[in-house]
Amino acid sequence: MMSAAQSQTPLVSKLEALQCHFTWDLDPSRSKLLHQRDKLVDIGTEEGNSWLGHIYNLRGFIQYKLGLIEDAQSFFNKAAEAFRQMRKADDGPWLAVNYGNLAWLHHHLGDQAESEAYLSKVEALMKKYPSPSQDELHAEIYAEKAWTLMKFSTDRELVTDYFQKAIRMQPDMVEWNTCHILYSKTDDVLEKMRVAKEQDPENLSLAVYYLEQRAKKGERIEDEARELARRVLRNPVSSHSGIKGILRVYRYYVSFDEAIDLAEEALENHPDECYLKRCAALYYKWFIYFSSSRPKQSTLDRAISLLKEVISLYPHCSLMKEVDLANIYAKSNHTKAIAEQMYQELLESDLEPADKQLLYNNYAKYLKCDRQEYQRSVQYHMKVAAIPHQSSFRRNSIKILEKMKNRRSNPMLREIEEFLENLQEP
Repeated sequence: MMSAAQSQTPLVSKLEALQCHFTWDLDPSRSKLLHQRDKLVDIGTEEGNSWLGHIYNLRGFIQYKLGLIEDAQSFFNKAAEAFRQMRKADDGPWLAVNYGNLAWLHHHLGDQAESEAYLSKVEALMKKYPSPSQDELHAEIYAEKAWTLMKFSTDRELVTDYFQKAIRMQPDMVEWNTCHILYSKTDDVLEKMRVAKEQDPENLSLAVYYLEQRAKKGERIEDEARELARRVLRNPVSSHSGIKGILRVYRYYVSFDEAIDLAEEALENHPDECYLKRCAALYYKWFIYFSSSRPKQSTLDRAISLLKEVISLYPHCSLMKEVDLANIYAKSNHTKAIAEQMYQELLESDLEPADKQLLYNNYAKYLKCDRQEYQRSVQYHMKVAAIPHQSSFRRNSIKILEKMKNRRSNPMLREIEEFLENLQEP
């Protein structure tokens, strides 16, 4: 008589052959899952969002990975309904990933009959809507896989390849092309964006990014930026509404003061929007960091107030904001002690390797700039580099150490040289 494990082998083999979130090698850390969940919430669930089904599918998978099974099933069900409403059809190849997710979910719940039922639904869809060849996936699957891997994978070529295959098969899917262009950022991006903007005129994120690229080429875009900002402010708030991008355009190509004024106007219009508070806190931080003169106490107070609120609104992924808050406290003589206390509490906390790199890198810069403790600063940059995890913070600390190595008068020169010579790549 076959054991239960042996009898399930054909089912598991079928499940592993599915194209869905459970088979796409998505195995992020808990902090990454929580951070990504907050980012998906910030996109919003505005009716008409062409990515709503994909958003709900990914949110369902994230909830499953976090152990919130009921929430996972609810989001998978919402995804199916969102696809039906967007595509104005009860079934179609766009449901294949969703049904695959539900097949896996019921398998993990121990409901093998329901898992089999969803497997049968996937098979029926694939027969009714076959892919162009046995070696290729359906365009809808390529598009969702590309969109999902954008959030987790560092393999930009793979994501781009999936988008290109989807677009080649279904060139009329404007939102796929827009998303691909915003993601790929190739050398000929300006012309591609101009064409995409004509095809997708209501996409304000695209309009803002196109304006920014023109500004980088030397065009004067101040008046267009102000006009576009009015359009952005009239739209519902979302991380896809263009608000963060237009603030960035204001910062670099209009003025920092006007960027702050725009952020405050947006907050006045939508005082309860978490994402707006997050954007405003970011721009106050930059305003303080890059100000040519000492910031006013009222500016510091406003930044501190916003950061505290954002930390409370995003408690599971607030480390960067807590670091920002400590750094802002360090800018005022009245609160320097609070900054050091905050850093010491963060340094004593239990963090994952990537978060340790973020913290140590920022603490090293704080030690150098705000406390003039140069040797301790070097030691913390070394701590960052010694953690065997590739990240922008590790690359930055190594770059700083390399620069220090080239200063022959540095009292830690030999120590830095020896450290870099023996440093192993992750």
